[in-house]
Amino acid sequence: MMGYQVTFYSQQGRRIGHKPVQDWLMALCRSLGIEGATTVAGTEGIGRGGKVHSAHFFELADQPLEITMALTEAQCTSLFALLQQQNADLFYVKTAVEFGVVGAPRQA
Repeated sequence: MMGYQVTFYSQQGRRIGHKPVQDWLMALCRSLGIEGATTVAGTEGIGRGGKVHSAHFFELADQPLEITMALTEAQCTSLFALLQQQNADLFYVKTAVEFGVVGAPRQA
């Protein structure tokens, strides 16, 4: 399947509305039927304006986050329309990709 890989970059303590950014984005994915999304916590990153963000022993609020999604073109269009509507203010990287599933599903 052809579509997009979209990765959002943020920090652990950042909120959109009353939710942490990663929870807000994951809820948005569920509402759009997006099945391929992962949140990864980083050790250190450089954000907009050149500020260094990192995880500290006593404070994780500044820990960098990546939220990566595999999206169809329709899902990507819907996602960005909602982000624009919500005025989300998120940095992202969007790349055209091919994605799918290889092999047989696991038996439970």
